[in-house]
Amino acid sequence: MPGPRVHVIGTGGTIGTLGRHRLDLTEYGAFGQPILIDGLLARIPEAAQVAQVTHEQPFIEDYKTLAMGPDQWVALAQRCNELFAGDGDLSGVVITHGTNLLEETAFFLHLTVRDERPVVFTGSQRPPTGISTDADVNLLDAIRVAASPAARGKGALTAFNNEINSVREMAKTNTFRLETFQSPQLGLLGYADSDGKVVFYRTPTRRHTADSEFDVAGIQQLPQVDIVYVYGGVDGRLMEALVERGARGIVVAGSGAGGMPPAMAAVAREVAGKGVPVVLSSRTGSGRVALTQKSAESGFVVADNLSPQKARVLLMLGLTKTKAQAELQRMFDTY
Repeated sequence: MPGPRVHVIGTGGTIGTLGRHRLDLTEYGAFGQPILIDGLLARIPEAAQVAQVTHEQPFIEDYKTLAMGPDQWVALAQRCNELFAGDGDLSGVVITHGTNLLEETAFFLHLTVRDERPVVFTGSQRPPTGISTDADVNLLDAIRVAASPAARGKGALTAFNNEINSVREMAKTNTFRLETFQSPQLGLLGYADSDGKVVFYRTPTRRHTADSEFDVAGIQQLPQVDIVYVYGGVDGRLMEALVERGARGIVVAGSGAGGMPPAMAAVAREVAGKGVPVVLSSRTGSGRVALTQKSAESGFVVADNLSPQKARVLLMLGLTKTKAQAELQRMFDTY
């Protein structure tokens, strides 16, 4: 019998860049050349033992021409939905992606791919030409995870360093180390281990993918949402400028549990009072921002334990449906 089928979408990044030599581990982005997904798959003939693999390359992210953003998020979500709707026998989708902005793309697809079959993100910290590259094993592991029936119903996932993480929980935690993608608050989901097995130990419980209310089928452009970072002495000028330039929502990367200095908080209350939602998140990297009486009365929404960049993604999607404080808060409490 034919085995599982996996479709791989290449989008560039470190995994899609060839360096000038084996020790080019830092400047390949500026001086290297792209390698497309067919070239990456040719490096791992072992994938044929795991699944029947098809592939496409809709665009190439690199340091010179393209940084992944909302337009690419929408295109990838729409393409994954199209693939799953058109092929009931497809086991899963793998997306190769640059590691720097992977968190946002992956979380967007976690909220907008309307199927229980997995979308597995992978990439590499070292280019395919680098000494001891992680590109080949990460791509093979991602295909193994996407082909595994055990990955169904767990939303979008990452496969890096033989570890499987939920994209809601994971973060890039190190600039160069291979173990960069971790879920420091709640832990990884399982392993794509060296014995060839894909093993899960827990599953995400927040709403996602097939259970999501968000539909990107008709979306052409997402609302503009910006992040404002809290630091000692910050005031509200940047927030005012962003709203004047068209921001329809603001995420505050707050100190501690979403805190702001008084001058900034005063502007944030004004902004929320004018109908521009303000979401309080934390710059600490872990922990919840709890809804307090003061923040609720100020018109703010709190991000729970979502990072500022992921809170921005959810707010952008939320604004396609409503800007009501209570409804947005429900979404942040649910997803």
